[in-house]
Amino acid sequence: MESSQATAEPVPSPNPATKRSLLSSLMEATAGATAAPTALHRSPSFKEDCYLLSSLKLAELKALQELQQLLAASPKPISIWGVPLAPASAAAGDERADVVLLKFLRARDFDAGQAHAMLLRCVEWRREFGADEVAEEELVGFKELEGVVAYMHGWDRRGHPVCYNAYGVFKDKDVYDRVLGDADKLQRFLRWRVQVMERGVRLLQLRPGGINSIIQVTDLKDMPKRELRAASQHILSLFQDNYPEMVARKVFINVPWYFTLLYAMISPFLTERTKSKFVIARESNVAETLYKFIRPEFVPVQYGGLSRPGDLQNGPPKPATEFTIKGGERVNLEIDGIEGGASITWDIAVGGWDVDYGAEYVPSDGGSYTIIVEKTRRVPSTADEPIHNVYTAREVGKMVLSIDNTNSRRRKVAAYRYFVRKPCP
Repeated sequence: MESSQATAEPVPSPNPATKRSLLSSLMEATAGATAAPTALHRSPSFKEDCYLLSSLKLAELKALQELQQLLAASPKPISIWGVPLAPASAAAGDERADVVLLKFLRARDFDAGQAHAMLLRCVEWRREFGADEVAEEELVGFKELEGVVAYMHGWDRRGHPVCYNAYGVFKDKDVYDRVLGDADKLQRFLRWRVQVMERGVRLLQLRPGGINSIIQVTDLKDMPKRELRAASQHILSLFQDNYPEMVARKVFINVPWYFTLLYAMISPFLTERTKSKFVIARESNVAETLYKFIRPEFVPVQYGGLSRPGDLQNGPPKPATEFTIKGGERVNLEIDGIEGGASITWDIAVGGWDVDYGAEYVPSDGGSYTIIVEKTRRVPSTADEPIHNVYTAREVGKMVLSIDNTNSRRRKVAAYRYFVRKPCP
């Protein structure tokens, strides 16, 4: 048995991409998978792109200068994401311009001519689509998709904004017909999806040494591949052509068994740079995988975290304490120093669950009885919400939260946090 004590104070590609189906595109962008049912596949050589000019190779610096010269010849002002790129007088001294240009250059393997052509096509698309205005639009009919299908939620441990994607809702034919049922609906959906991306880009700094890309988490659970083929091709095409190098890392969760099997066939054809950006997690290891990159208080509750919808609208969340439970182990979390009349609120999440949980209050007075706050119960693996409870103490004592993993051999990640409201005078 292990006991953890706490005080009652809060714990502070050079050529245009070929169009493919969603599953094929995801597979080709996935790295390190094998036929074995390993929970986490990730290349240890991951290194985020750097936008400091001092870090560029001579050939890369030369390509940047060539692209700047090509843009200088533009007869019209050019800007993307609010960053002026031409004329040279407008871009001079704005270090964000180098970041944007380097994204297009990397997308075209530092071929300045191809990067220039790609950039001009992007500018024209943004003008025709109205991309600069879409972030502020009130798009009707997508309320049910907010926070479900595609949404920005929190940051990773390095400060990157995180975008979650989950298309399992379209397994419901009524939802699919209502949102994607015809060509007009598909175009409206694409506009909404671009809106989510534009709002994500606005969270970036676009400065050398700053936060210049997002983290993308894609949930493959219940994803209807055939039905989403048309929508996925449009989305992938739009994002590849107009949002180059905007994703620092892609995390695929709830990956079906055949995904890794099929990937073994194409992994030899991927570059090491591509492989290093991708992570794959099976259903039983979603929380463990996400916790490696995102703190629990920012991970949505449906993925084993503590963040409920709307939590981040009121400022930074209360930090959580992370811990692990070994297979065959029981852990007691003790929160000491609780005054009589004080109220304590707590949240607990365990990755993969299948544990026994209980809570009791132990008064400091040896003559008092221990109070069963929550009777020990089994929490199944299907639990999709963290445990949340509130208790008001009648006398001085401590709260003991028990998590019993003795019936399992698997190590599990977990997180908890608590708040203590002292009694009124």
